[in-house]
Amino acid sequence: MLAAGLAASNLFLYAFVYTPLKQIHPVNTWVGAIVGAIPPLLGWAAASGQISLNAMILPAALYFWQLPHFMALAYLCRKDYADGGFRMFSLADASGLRTALVALRNCLYLLPLGYLAYDWGITSGWFCIESTILALAISCTAASFCMNRTAKTARRMFHASLLYLPVFMSGLLVHRQSDNEQSVLVEKSHKFVELLPSLESIEDYAEHIPQRKYKRDGVGSQARPPVAYASVAPFPFLPAPAYVSS
Repeated sequence: MLAAGLAASNLFLYAFVYTPLKQIHPVNTWVGAIVGAIPPLLGWAAASGQISLNAMILPAALYFWQLPHFMALAYLCRKDYADGGFRMFSLADASGLRTALVALRNCLYLLPLGYLAYDWGITSGWFCIESTILALAISCTAASFCMNRTAKTARRMFHASLLYLPVFMSGLLVHRQSDNEQSVLVEKSHKFVELLPSLESIEDYAEHIPQRKYKRDGVGSQARPPVAYASVAPFPFLPAPAYVSS
C-alpha cells in the first residue's frame, strides 16, 4: 500500500502539478526534481514495506543532481524554452549568475552523501571516498560556470552531470554492504549499548570514590583543588600554592 500510495502521488504530482507549472512559474524545476527523486523511494517501499533513513540516500542524490543538470539545459536552451512558452528560471536571469549559483549550491549538497551512506552502514568506506571525489568534480564544473557563464562552461557542467549519476549509482551498487553485514553492525551497536552502565550506577560509583586528603603544616585536612596542579605544571621548581579553608 505504501508503494502504491507513492506511485499514485507521484503520478498526480507530475501530471497535475509539474506539467502545468512549466507554463506558469519557474518553480516547476524544483517540483520536477521531487518527481524525479520519488521512484527509488518507491522501489525501497515496495521491497521492504517501509521507508527508513537509509532509503533517503539515492532520492537525495537524484534531487540535488537534477538542479545542475536542468539549470545547464535551461541556460543553453533559453531561446527554445521562451519560444515554447515555458517559464524557466534562466529566462529571468539575463546574466546567468543566479542560474549558475543554484547549480553550484546543489552540487555542493552532493558532497556529504557518500559519507552518510558509509556512516549509516549502507556502503563501505571506499564509496565515501569515490562519491566525494565525484561530487567535487561536478562542483568544479559548476564553479567554472559561475565564474565564466558561457555556453561552453554550461555544456561542460551538463556533460559532467551525465557522467555523475551512472558512476554514483554504480559505486553505490559495487560498495553496498550486504544485508548480513548490516545486521552484524546493528547487532554490535545494540550489544555495546547494553554493556554501557546506566547513569544512576555511574553516579553511585562516583559518590563512593574516597576523596584524597592532603595535610599541610598549620592547615587542616582538606581536598586539594584541581587548579593547584595547573598552577604548578608550568613551573615545577616553584612550591605548590597552599589553600586555606575559609
